[in-house]
Amino acid sequence: MDEQPIADARANLSEIAAQVRLLRKVVMLTRRGKAQAAIVPAELAEAVEEAGGPDKATELLRQAKGAK
Repeated sequence: MDEQPIADARANLSEIAAQVRLLRKVVMLTRRGKAQAAIVPAELAEAVEEAGGPDKATELLRQAKGAK
């Protein structure tokens, strides 16, 4: 996963969005080295919403991981 300071991401948002869309990768936005948010492919964001939002999607993924 790539990381990008928020201040730098502002200047390169179009390029970052294209990389996320075309290369299907996640870019973590950071402030002072700490993760604040992420830019993800649209399909992933839609799947998170279909799962019931970020909290529910996280819960489902943790349950699936524990079931293995």
